[in-house]
Amino acid sequence: MTAMGAAALLILVLTYAGVAVGRVPGLRLDRAGIALLGGAAMIAIGALDMEDAYRAISFDTITLLLGMMIVVAHLKVSGAFRALGGFAIEHAHAPFMLLVMVTLLTGVLSAFLVNDAICLVMAPIVVHVTRVINRNPVPYLIATATASNCGSVATLTGNPQNMVIGALSGISYPAFSAALAPVALFGLVAVIVIIRIVYHAEFSRKAELSPEVYRGRMLPGQVLKAVVVCIGLAIAFFAGVPVAKAALIGGAILLLTRAIKPERIYREIDGPLLFMFAGLFIVVAGAEKTLLTPDIVASAKDLGLNDVWRLSGFTAVLSNIMSNVPAVLALKPFVPGLENPERAWLVVAMSSTMAGNFTLLGSVANLIVAEHARVSGKPLGFIAFFKVGLPLTLVTLLAGTAWLAA
Repeated sequence: MTAMGAAALLILVLTYAGVAVGRVPGLRLDRAGIALLGGAAMIAIGALDMEDAYRAISFDTITLLLGMMIVVAHLKVSGAFRALGGFAIEHAHAPFMLLVMVTLLTGVLSAFLVNDAICLVMAPIVVHVTRVINRNPVPYLIATATASNCGSVATLTGNPQNMVIGALSGISYPAFSAALAPVALFGLVAVIVIIRIVYHAEFSRKAELSPEVYRGRMLPGQVLKAVVVCIGLAIAFFAGVPVAKAALIGGAILLLTRAIKPERIYREIDGPLLFMFAGLFIVVAGAEKTLLTPDIVASAKDLGLNDVWRLSGFTAVLSNIMSNVPAVLALKPFVPGLENPERAWLVVAMSSTMAGNFTLLGSVANLIVAEHARVSGKPLGFIAFFKVGLPLTLVTLLAGTAWLAA
């Protein structure tokens, strides 16, 4: 190995370790800063020049994520999410029906919009409702987190790792959804069944609920415009319009408003996530250029990754070690060389997402829900989540892999 290769390997390992841990001891670096620092280091050692670094960044992924963030932000600021959540939950007149409503609403919204953003909206609603009706919030909060992960499997716009896979694989929106929407639906049913069993005491007590949701101020005109844009986006996605192009145009249209200050929309955009993506793209490209010889890429066959079951298990383990987006990028050089790259990418999308339900630390969506629970004074513990996450992850991974292997 050359000196540059050794340096690139060290940068790759340190960057991924930092992203996995989320910080660097003694420094005020978050995941975005760590990824950007890693990318800059790859350029500094000469693994990539600036032109290579620009080409390494998947601007389709960045643009898609940015466009969808604007759409979600507009839906949130206009009051659309709160109104929809309030309407659905207020019609849940029994604990089990409340569980079903929370699961289905979170899962369906996460299928078309970014799941992390949906958790930011749904978690406070669930906390408020369970406090008003004096119920244990834990099972409903777990349903929010796990349903957002399961539902997001269904489409290329459901979560960030699917967006990356869409850009890398070229799989169309309809083909992706046709393959993975059934897995998402199975996952949502599994969420309901497993939580009902694990928290049977919560649902065995007969109760007539009359939940009231504080809906806040709603801007009807802006809600209508956002709904029309979302319908237009769905039509465009399934019609084969490039998803990044459609999302950018849709987001830009929603910025044309006299009712909502643009600063309110900008505050909802997760800039650090965009920076993290850019940095990781550069880090992976630098490692790929300096370290991955044809023999090393071919070694994927020695790992047996052509086998759907082995690839699914490998992806799930990798996702829990380093988080799902970095895991997907780590597999980027190897998947195109497999016998059936399209199916392999679908397996990676399914497994990296479902693996996020394994522990409370498995996905950003879980952490968002846990933070809202902590602030509300009803902390969501690691063990409480794991009691649902373990069986749910095993069942959905088995079902999803069997479906894709058939």
